[in-house]
Amino acid sequence: MLQGNRAKLLYNPALRELVADKRKWSKATVQAGKQRFSSWNERGFLPHRDEPGLTQFVTFRVADSFPSALRSEWEGMLKVEDAVEKRRLLENYLDKGRGECLLRRAEFATIIENSVRFFHGERYELDSWVVMPNHVHVLFTPKDHPMSQIIESWKKFTAHEVNRRTERNGKLWFNDYWDTYMRDERHVLRTRRYIEANPVKAFLVREAKDWPWSSARFRDTFGRLVF
Repeated sequence: MLQGNRAKLLYNPALRELVADKRKWSKATVQAGKQRFSSWNERGFLPHRDEPGLTQFVTFRVADSFPSALRSEWEGMLKVEDAVEKRRLLENYLDKGRGECLLRRAEFATIIENSVRFFHGERYELDSWVVMPNHVHVLFTPKDHPMSQIIESWKKFTAHEVNRRTERNGKLWFNDYWDTYMRDERHVLRTRRYIEANPVKAFLVREAKDWPWSSARFRDTFGRLVF
């Protein structure tokens, strides 16, 4: 997942042809005078689908969450060929809390959460989220803004705010992110449980609702998100 290794270890030579075919099938359309994006793209190793109304599970992480000094801990995971297993291993590694873990500080975690929630109901519909010490999970459905644009706006605004408050100039976020679109309602429910249980899995709290930067604390007795 690191930039220096991506082309060498993760590039799929047949991918561009696959994505080109998917783009032909899923062309942009114009509805009521307003362009509706509908596209497939690739970032060197997997096809990514980005279109309105498609519920997406995304993970983005701070830049130092895979420290170069600890390369021996994570380098082998990059060589795993199965994409699902690779993501599972890498997300488990994130839960170890390597790096500076700036988002462990309440003021910064609050900035991230507020940014994710800000355009709920306008640019996208939030289903669930969690801000962990060195990464963020969000399950959401874009409306008229591409997923990539939404994520970029979250990262750009929050990086500016965190750097301003710490008087630092370094990069806060790793450039890329992981995304998976939801196939059905069961997939949504399973992903929601994973997101909200992440702090428990990482031994940060005993109950999901006790984590201060998660959608779990907004669930009513029927499991509905109310905030």
